[in-house]
Amino acid sequence: MTIRNGSFLARLYTMTAAATAPVIDELDARLIELLTHRPRVGVLEASRRLAVARGTVQARLDRLQARGVITGYGPDISPAALDHGVMAFVTLEIRQAEGHDPVIARLAAIPEVLEAHTITGAGDMLCRVVARTNADLQRVIDALVGVPGVVRTATVIVLDTPLPYRALPLVRAAARQKVAGGK
Repeated sequence: MTIRNGSFLARLYTMTAAATAPVIDELDARLIELLTHRPRVGVLEASRRLAVARGTVQARLDRLQARGVITGYGPDISPAALDHGVMAFVTLEIRQAEGHDPVIARLAAIPEVLEAHTITGAGDMLCRVVARTNADLQRVIDALVGVPGVVRTATVIVLDTPLPYRALPLVRAAARQKVAGGK
C-alpha cells in the first residue's frame, strides 16, 4: 500500500521514532548518577564535572523531569534514625465494593505507612510500614485492620535489607540500550 501524503508519512515516522526512542542516553545516565551521589550539586558544578555546557545540563534536567524520569530531589529519610527500626510488608485484602480510594485515603493518615501499592495475587494492596518495636508493630497492624474496607492482613517482618531500593543499575542499562542499538 502506498500513501502519497508526505506530511502524513513524516508524522507517522515521527510517532514511530518517538515510540521506540530510548528514554535516556549516556550523558543523561551520567547526570542522574552524579545527582544520585551528590544531590546538592548545582547545575554549574554538574556541567563542570560532566564536561558539558551549563545550558546542556539544564536542558537535560528539564527534559528528564518533563518525561517523568527524575521525579524528585528530596532527602532520603531513615526511619530507623527516627526510632522506627522495625520494618514490615503488610498485604491487605480489601472489600471490593468500596474500592481502593477510600482505603488509600485512610492509610495516608497513618504515619507509619511509608508506601502502598495495589497488587495482583493473594491480596489487593501491599504496604511498607515501620514501627518502633515488634509490640509497636502490632499497634500499626491494628490500625491497618481498623481501616474501613480492610478485610484482613498478612504481615512479613523485614529482618535485613541487603539490597536497598536502587535505580542506578536500571539507568545504566537504559543508557547502554541506546548505545547497543546504534542510535
